[in-house]
Amino acid sequence: MRVSRDRFEELVADALDSIPAQLGDYMENVAVVVEDWPTAEQLAGREGTLLGLYEGISLTNRGPLSYGGVMPDRITIFRGPLSQRARDEADLARQIRVTVIHEVAHHFGIDDARLRELGWS
Repeated sequence: MRVSRDRFEELVADALDSIPAQLGDYMENVAVVVEDWPTAEQLAGREGTLLGLYEGISLTNRGPLSYGGVMPDRITIFRGPLSQRARDEADLARQIRVTVIHEVAHHFGIDDARLRELGWS
């Protein structure tokens, strides 16, 4: 399922907007970007591909003395892999939302094991 880059970015923005305000208000120093495909460095030897990637220091690992003057954390949502998996635009929007929520959860310090338990992995 292919959509234009602009439409894909709209779907990512919609997914971000779906995060409850009381949770979104706690998101600090994080940028969300769209890339077509993960780089070899981002894959870091993983088998297969990635739908999204959180790179940074989660909120649970930040301290007032150890976290300051750093570049923003980065959540990357990968257009190519998500588009390949989707059956139609509604399915693409659903998969983007799950991926965005999954990566935002990493920003909050929730690991993959817990996300699997919650059904977000």
